[in-house]
Amino acid sequence: MLRLKAIMQKSSKFLLFFLRVFLGWLYLYAGVTKILNPSWTSEEYIKSAKTFASLYNVFLNPTLLPIVNFVNEWGLTLLGISLITGICVRLSSILGAFLMLLYYFVILDFPYVNKNFFLVDQHVIFILVLLLFASMQPKQFGTLKSLFSSLKTFLVKVLFKNPL
Repeated sequence: MLRLKAIMQKSSKFLLFFLRVFLGWLYLYAGVTKILNPSWTSEEYIKSAKTFASLYNVFLNPTLLPIVNFVNEWGLTLLGISLITGICVRLSSILGAFLMLLYYFVILDFPYVNKNFFLVDQHVIFILVLLLFASMQPKQFGTLKSLFSSLKTFLVKVLFKNPL
């Protein structure tokens, strides 16, 4: 029973590790594609806000819009880098969850997110996963070092228990 518990704990670490890295890739890709596209702007997205439209209209100010675009591009990129590398995951997860909340409210036409969703869409899932990461200690969702250490231990056991 204890062995099963240890296996489950290790598999949970691996799953959380890969969830963090893959989510990081998603954010990194989203940010880099915005940075590399010189014509990208968040203006149309912000203009489509239905819930809290007056708040989002403030972001359309010609002085603020370039700052909003910069925060979007680099916020997503840095969040992705943080999640992939495991550096500053707590801080970046909290800031990322806030960014996802801002994205969510733009598309929300309460209680519908769009014609396919009722209250919950991918932004809510992203927020919950990021808050999960923010609530955890780094050792709970694995690091590259722990991943390679576990892989090394596993390979040594397999190779020396079952020599060719």
